[in-house]
Amino acid sequence: MSERVVAKYLMETAFPIEQAADVIGGEQSSGTFVQVPGETADLRERFRARVEEIHVLETVSEPSLPGGGVPTEGGGNYTRAEVTYSFSLENMGVNLPTLIATVAGNLFELRDVSGLKLLDFDVPQAFAERYVGPQFGIKGTRELAGVFDRPIIGTIVKPSVGLTPDATASLTGDLAEAGIDFIKDDELMADPPHSPLKERVEKVMAVINEAADRTGKKVMFAFNITDELDTMLEHHDTVLNAGGTCVMVSLNSIGSAGVAYLRKHCQLPIHGHRNGWGMLTRHPMLGIGFSAYQKIWRLAGVDHIHVNGFRNKFWEPDDSVVQSMKACFKPFLGGYEVMPVISSGQSAGQAPDTYKRAGSVDVMYLAGGGIMAHPGGPASGMKALSQAWEAAVNGIDLETYAEVHIELKQAIKKFGNLF
Repeated sequence: MSERVVAKYLMETAFPIEQAADVIGGEQSSGTFVQVPGETADLRERFRARVEEIHVLETVSEPSLPGGGVPTEGGGNYTRAEVTYSFSLENMGVNLPTLIATVAGNLFELRDVSGLKLLDFDVPQAFAERYVGPQFGIKGTRELAGVFDRPIIGTIVKPSVGLTPDATASLTGDLAEAGIDFIKDDELMADPPHSPLKERVEKVMAVINEAADRTGKKVMFAFNITDELDTMLEHHDTVLNAGGTCVMVSLNSIGSAGVAYLRKHCQLPIHGHRNGWGMLTRHPMLGIGFSAYQKIWRLAGVDHIHVNGFRNKFWEPDDSVVQSMKACFKPFLGGYEVMPVISSGQSAGQAPDTYKRAGSVDVMYLAGGGIMAHPGGPASGMKALSQAWEAAVNGIDLETYAEVHIELKQAIKKFGNLF
C-alpha cells in the first residue's frame, strides 16, 4: 500500500526548521522522543512520515504561543514556514478518526514548536470507497427546497431557546406565508424539556405540510437532532416520518465518527453547524484552517456547512469567509459537493458583496436578527433579503432598488450599520 496522505502546516519554531519538522514527522508516525529498539531502518522507511517540502516565510522575535522550547545556543528568533508532510496510508488505513489523530493530534503540544496550524490535507482515492460523502449536496438540496438559480434564503428560530413547540410552529407558519425557503433550529435548541424534539417536529411539520398543500412550496426546516448516537437516529426517523426534509447536527459535539454513523442511516440532508470552530482556529498560529476542517466533514457526509458571513458578529474577517466559501466549492475526491451556509449577523446589506466575492448563488443565506428584527416583521425581513439578492445578481445598486421595494428600504434604514 504505497498511497499517502499529504498535509500542509504553518509552523513556527526557535529550532532549525528542518530539525523541528523532522521531530514532528517522527512524533506523528513511527518515532517518539528517543530512539527505541523497534524502530528499525526498514520500519522507518516504510512508516515514518516524510517531510516533502519546507517553504520559509519569515522570522519573528517573539513566540506566538507559550511553552515552546529554545535551543541552548543561538536561540532568540523564531522561524515561520509552511511545511508539507506525507504519511503512508498503511499507518492509519481508511479510517477517518485515525486520519485526524495523525494530521491533527499531539503535534500541537510539542515543545519544538511555538505555533502550528493544519492548513490543508489530501487523502488517497481509497477514502472514497469507505466514506461516500454528502448524499444530497447542492443539487439535491435545491431539488428538495424547490429553489434554483438563486441562494436558498432562510433564518434561524429566535429566541434561540425558550420558545414552546406551539410558538415555534406559529413563527414557522408566518415565515412559510412569506415564502421563506429554509428555517433551522439554533444550535442551542435540540431536545430540551421545554421543547421536546418529537413534539416540536409534530407541531412544526403540521404547519409546513399544510402550507405546502396550499401553496405548493414546502419549507425546508433543519431540526437539530444533536444527541447520543442511537437517540440521534431516533430523532432522524421522527423528522423523516413527519415529512421533514433536513436534519442538523453540531459537528464538534458529535465528532466525525458520529456524523459518519448518522450518514449511513440518514435519508435527509445533513446540515452541519460548526459551533465551537473558533476555539480550533481563532489563533493564527494554532489549530486548523477551514480548508482542512471542511474536508473532514465532507468525508463524514454533511451536505451543508457553515462558513460565517460578511461583516459578521464574530471575529472572522471577510477575506477568511471568502476563502471558506471557495474551499467548499473546490472538488474533493472528484466531487463530495457541499453547500456553504452564510450566517452570523447577516441582513440585506451584505448580499451584494457576498455575491460579488463568492462568485456564485449556490449558497444558503441565513439571517436571524436580519429577518426577525425587521421593522415590518419576519415576513418583510424575508422579502428584504430576497430583494437584496435580486439587486445583487442583476447588478442593480441596492439603494436604487430599495426605492421601489419598501421591505428592502426598511432593512437598509434598520441595519444600515452593517453595510
